[in-house]
Amino acid sequence: QVQVVESGGDLAQPGGSLRLSCSASGFILTFYAVGWFRQAPGKEREGVACISSVADRTDQEDSVRDRFTISREKAKNTVYLQMNDLKTEDTAVYYCAKGRPRAVGSCALTSDDYDVWGQGTQVTVSS
Repeated sequence: QVQVVESGGDLAQPGGSLRLSCSASGFILTFYAVGWFRQAPGKEREGVACISSVADRTDQEDSVRDRFTISREKAKNTVYLQMNDLKTEDTAVYYCAKGRPRAVGSCALTSDDYDVWGQGTQVTVSS
C-alpha cells in the first residue's frame, strides 16, 4: 500500500524548533517530489516547502524561507522538515504529500501536484 505518515508534531514555544518526519511505504520516496503543507483553523491549506526528485532541489514559501528546511534521507525513505524560530502563526496541522510522477527535477507548492497525502501532525506554537 502506497502511503506517507507524518510525525514529530508537538507543542513548542515561540522561537523554538521542531523536526517533522514524513516516512513513506509502498514506494521509493527518492523517485518523487515531496511537499509539506499546512492548514490552520479557518484557513485554506498552503504549501510550505517541497523537495524535488533526482536533484533534491527545494523551494519554500516566503514566510518560512529563512526558518524551515526540507531535506531527504534516502536510506530511511524519509523526508524531514526542520522548523526553527517558530512563530505562533506557524500553528497548524502539517501534511506531507507524494508528488505526481509528471514532475522530475522540480517541485511546486500547489496541492494539485501531489497525489498521496498523510493524515497530518499537529504543530502548536504557544507560550
